[in-house]
Amino acid sequence: MEATEMEQHEIAEIEDFAVKRDSMLGEIRKVIVGQDQVIEEVLIALFARGHCLLVGVPGLAKTLLISTLAEILDLDFNRVQFTPDLMPSDITGTDILQEDAATGRRAFQFLKGPIFTNILLADEINRTPPKTQAALLQSMQEYKVTAGGTTFPLDLPFFVLATQNPIEQEGTYPLPEAQLDRFMVNVEIRYPNFEDEVQIVMQTTSTGKPAPRKIMDGPAILHYQELVRKVPVSPFVVSYAVALAQRSRPQNPDALQYVKDYVEWGAGPRASQYLILGAKARTILQGRYAVSIEDIQALAPSVLRHRIVPNFKAQGEGLASVDIINRLLSDVKPSADGRAGR
Repeated sequence: MEATEMEQHEIAEIEDFAVKRDSMLGEIRKVIVGQDQVIEEVLIALFARGHCLLVGVPGLAKTLLISTLAEILDLDFNRVQFTPDLMPSDITGTDILQEDAATGRRAFQFLKGPIFTNILLADEINRTPPKTQAALLQSMQEYKVTAGGTTFPLDLPFFVLATQNPIEQEGTYPLPEAQLDRFMVNVEIRYPNFEDEVQIVMQTTSTGKPAPRKIMDGPAILHYQELVRKVPVSPFVVSYAVALAQRSRPQNPDALQYVKDYVEWGAGPRASQYLILGAKARTILQGRYAVSIEDIQALAPSVLRHRIVPNFKAQGEGLASVDIINRLLSDVKPSADGRAGR
């Protein structure tokens, strides 16, 4: 499908979205200095209807970025500080015994937990055991919560942003692969450059605090999430995204030799889906109308980083998943016949 196949009203909606995007970025930058790529990838996950894992050392404004995003969106927001003693019911909710004042009869009533919101901040998600981490699985995939044999729908949009500290491992519980796979992107937050850090220190050590204004509400976000899915993408681009995911699997007949040597498990089909959805969201966030190969390549590190598991040999040689991704991006070439090749 070519960009010209889009309806005129959809093109007008993309142009309107570009105005909203600029307003959102302006409000976020009142509080967050630099980190442009991080902000872009968080917005991509939001409008692609995905979830986001932010990984970075303490003090890089991970929590501040999420709370600022919640401020500019007219949505319900809850924050959960994950700790070793946190129970699944502390997230999903629990049944409590209630007495009817009129009849005196007692009955259990479900008290909803903090997961019943639009934006959920799971702060330091790896500090709680896997049993509690798993309380998020159904909600992130199906937008539902099952408790006490009853299933409750979540209000849409529903967006989970989790933070994780990569250097402090004592007392933490690595996220299982099934949980990691629910996150569309794994975004690494790096230290600011000198100029940005000077501005951060100036801004945070003076009086006054910027107050971002609200830009977008729930119905508008749902509308733009649907618009993302209407963005044209050619079979040529889809084939390239699928080839990147398939070539990362050592069991695949077309796997490259270094993948067979260094990868325990590769990316599954959800990676291909998120590469395309993320590329579509990136397209309209940049005011364009059709997905390109460059969109896939730009998103590949964040989408594949947590879905490619290096084996012991790779770890022994100091190779991380991002090193394998970079080689895949170098070796897997788009192909006009519908199959990406070397």
